[in-house]
Amino acid sequence: MTDLADRTAVRYLDGVRVSVTTRPGVRSPLSIAALVRTIVRALHAGHAPHPASLDLILTDDAEIETLNEAHMGHEGPTDVLSFPMLPPGAYPAHAGQDPDVRAPGGPSFATPPGTRTHIGDIVVSVERAIEQAEQGRGGQTNDRRWSPADELRLLVTHGTLHLCGWDHALPDEEAAMRALERELLTG
Repeated sequence: MTDLADRTAVRYLDGVRVSVTTRPGVRSPLSIAALVRTIVRALHAGHAPHPASLDLILTDDAEIETLNEAHMGHEGPTDVLSFPMLPPGAYPAHAGQDPDVRAPGGPSFATPPGTRTHIGDIVVSVERAIEQAEQGRGGQTNDRRWSPADELRLLVTHGTLHLCGWDHALPDEEAAMRALERELLTG
């Protein structure tokens, strides 16, 4: 039987609301519970506001290619895209952070009392994650052969850290982000 509609699951864990939408025909190698645990762990490490919410969309190469071109100006599919709702300077300073993004006076999460801060949206091509893992092009270094579940866990962690103001445009940023990703995936 072929999926004809998106499947959406909403889960709450440790003050975080995660909405996971799976596109028709997409099969995740990770359970919704494992995805949510991965996201919450990365949000805490990224010092996201609490309580928080975010949306995760599990899709295929065709959709992410369209998004990649429209929003990033890059042709072809990619593995993960993040759409943060807060500027990087809203988060506490961290190792390797570009000093130009730091907010004067420190981080700021201004929301009305009793509301969740929506951190943003992450879109992952499960198709690309599976292909990268199986062809030994995973691990963000393009030289890692591991399970599709491990690759998807990395991509969700990577996307979540981007929502929390982490980046890898500069060498120091990249080294710090990769180190935190390794810590989150092995810890």
